[in-house]
Amino acid sequence: MTKPTKPISEIFGKELLIFDGAMGTELYRHHIFTNRSYEELCLSDPKLIEKIFSSYIDAGADVLTTNTFGANRVALAKHGLSEKTLEINRAGVELARRIADASERPIYVAGDIGPMPRQPRYRDQLDEMVLELVDCLMDAGADFILFETIPNRAGVEQLANAMRARPKVPYLISMVMVDHSGRDGTDSDSIGSADGETLSKMLAPLSDDVPPPIGLGFNCGMGPSGLLRVLEEAVTLTDLPLVVMPNAGMPKEVEDRRIYLSSPEYVATYAQRYARLGAAGIGGCCGIGPEHIHEIVMTVKSVRQATAKAVTTKANLAAEPESPTPLENRSELGHALATGQWITSVELLPPKGYDLSDLIAKSKTLEEHGITAVNIPDGPRASSRISPLVACAKIRQETRIEPVLHFCCRDRNLIGMQSDLLACAACDIHNILFITGDPPKLGDYPHSTGVFDTDAIGIAALQSRLNQGIELGGQSIRPKTEAVIGVGLDPTALDRQRELDRFRQKVDAGAEFAITQPVFDPEALLRVLDEIESLEIPVIAGVWPLASYRNATFMNNEVPGVDIPDSIMRRMEAQETREGQLAEGIRIAQESVARIRGRVAGIQVSAPFGRVETALTVIENG
Repeated sequence: MTKPTKPISEIFGKELLIFDGAMGTELYRHHIFTNRSYEELCLSDPKLIEKIFSSYIDAGADVLTTNTFGANRVALAKHGLSEKTLEINRAGVELARRIADASERPIYVAGDIGPMPRQPRYRDQLDEMVLELVDCLMDAGADFILFETIPNRAGVEQLANAMRARPKVPYLISMVMVDHSGRDGTDSDSIGSADGETLSKMLAPLSDDVPPPIGLGFNCGMGPSGLLRVLEEAVTLTDLPLVVMPNAGMPKEVEDRRIYLSSPEYVATYAQRYARLGAAGIGGCCGIGPEHIHEIVMTVKSVRQATAKAVTTKANLAAEPESPTPLENRSELGHALATGQWITSVELLPPKGYDLSDLIAKSKTLEEHGITAVNIPDGPRASSRISPLVACAKIRQETRIEPVLHFCCRDRNLIGMQSDLLACAACDIHNILFITGDPPKLGDYPHSTGVFDTDAIGIAALQSRLNQGIELGGQSIRPKTEAVIGVGLDPTALDRQRELDRFRQKVDAGAEFAITQPVFDPEALLRVLDEIESLEIPVIAGVWPLASYRNATFMNNEVPGVDIPDSIMRRMEAQETREGQLAEGIRIAQESVARIRGRVAGIQVSAPFGRVETALTVIENG
């Protein structure tokens, strides 16, 4: 048995918590008809409620929500159960608590309270009704109160005001947002509360004299796509931690067909985006079941693990650091960065097999054209390919062009990562781009485990120390490494402030240059460059010449960190032939290079489908 050791108020917003999904949906799946009181099942069929709770814990949920959504006196009176209000609420908590405490990991229990009656005759009784439920749920063992599906600002304020009488009780208010155009959030201007109020009004600060909630949330009303729009705006309107619990979605129009896209995998894809925006909690509402929660956990587990863990040394082993080798003396790329030379590089994927002859041939072609470096990704989109370290070592042996090794934190623990960094030094591989990496769920091996002992910030700090002759445990190594430390930068990140904050941390950790995600909106990159100008770090712009409209659609929808403006999508779609689309993709890339050339240190051009000729056309005519 494992109980939470910290109160929810201490960890909420600091750790990403996975909430459970719908209770009503699961009860209906078990042939419980909607004319029954689902809350009364806490008394008449407790084993069924426990079974559903167990399925959510098995799926990986960190928070169980009690089956008490409509267990207020007015709602229960419709079923002749008003006198059992407190009994049902106590049982609701006790069932969740029993299953939670039997788990092998800490599980929090949220005492669930749905919207209060809206009829005028109950107005003077609302505070009393709220506090009756709050006291009962907390006394029975709930860790905090979840007010959910609140339809308007008046409801938010009424609940917060009622909690004045219980200032020490942690509570969270989750609102229902609706797309009033009926398109699940495709038009952000159409999104508002159930009563039509704007998001800014719903999230406006509460009175100073009410105890603040531990967070705010959004549930029901919209599917994953719509609530992503809500969250994107919400993070700019409040500093409180946010929870997102979408419905299973609404049907989409796809070539005149109405298709429900909210499979577990679809929901999990959006959950990853919620996590990257900084959501404090992710769960589900109507239609979201244990299978959805399982996929969410598999997808965002790595996101929540990949936080910037400090790479520390043991105090009693701390060695005297050496001065790093000057940047211009570490590699040809380092010299180009230090002296302000224009840098050109091409990204080539290592093969899925072990025949490196094609990669070597293409690297030699790039060398002949005077390209500064060849970039070798490390398991992009969580794919399995030959070790990029081995690929870089072979390029180093058989050509005169320098490789830039992309070094991913996903697949090794810190000890393994340090071993590979030392191997890089031994193989004369000095240019390294540190990335956190895509979760395994995104690739062809979704059941593999992401390690994520650290992220790009932490591993850049480790490499910086190795450059000073100090290894992970604080002991000296001789000779010191001479790596040129690179990191990623996403100019179109959903959470712009988080991206900028993390980038500053990367620079503080020792980053000496950056390579951006593919840039399709030059103005977005220029705005970011203005904001990081004081950091004085060279930025190499990623450029991807689109090969076709289909390629553009895939990139825009499936590749994390890529956002292609509608204007470019229209340009690609307007070309009727594959040749015309490729030519247009090259023109778009060349226009981007021309727009940013005076502001960046160079460009990294991807070779779509391994076509180095396409990349060279962009570089030589851009």
